[in-house]
Parts: sequence; structure tokens; C-alpha cells
Amino acid sequence: MSIGEMISKIEELKELQALIREAEAEAEKLENELKAEMLKAEAEEMNVGRYVVRWTSVTSNRFNSKMLQDAMPDVYKLYVRPSYSKRFSITG
Repeated sequence: MSIGEMISKIEELKELQALIREAEAEAEKLENELKAEMLKAEAEEMNVGRYVVRWTSVTSNRFNSKMLQDAMPDVYKLYVRPSYSKRFSITG
């Protein structure tokens, strides 16, 4: 692939990423408007035509690895393992 082709692909990628950000912002705005309506109605679930809209509270239990690391560093070291990945970025 030539430099010119790569530049063209990078520019197309940046345009598509900008469109995605705009669409995500618009989707978030619509979601917030629906949530506001549900708050106003004091409802966690609403039947809206053929749709059921839910905005419910969820409780999750998460492991606090920082606390284990502080309290029992030797045990923490026994169970921690490295994670490898590659990061793609374009600057400019």
C-alpha cells in the first residue's frame, strides 16, 4: 500500500470515527430524554407501544484487588498475572 493510499484510509477512518461519535452523542441524548420521562413517571418499566423500556437498578459485587494487594501482598503476587495486548493509535 502506498503512502497516499494509507493517508486516504486514515482520513476516511477519522471521518467515520467522527460520525460514530456524533451518532453516539445523539443516541445518549435520546436515552437521557427517555430516562427523564421515566423519572417523571416514577417508573422503572414502561410499556410504550410495542416496546418495553426498563431503567432498573442493578447491584454488582466486584472484587477489590487493591485492598487484597494492600492487606496481603504475598497472596496477591501469587494470583496476579500479566495481560498483554496491542494498542492502535493515529496522531496528527
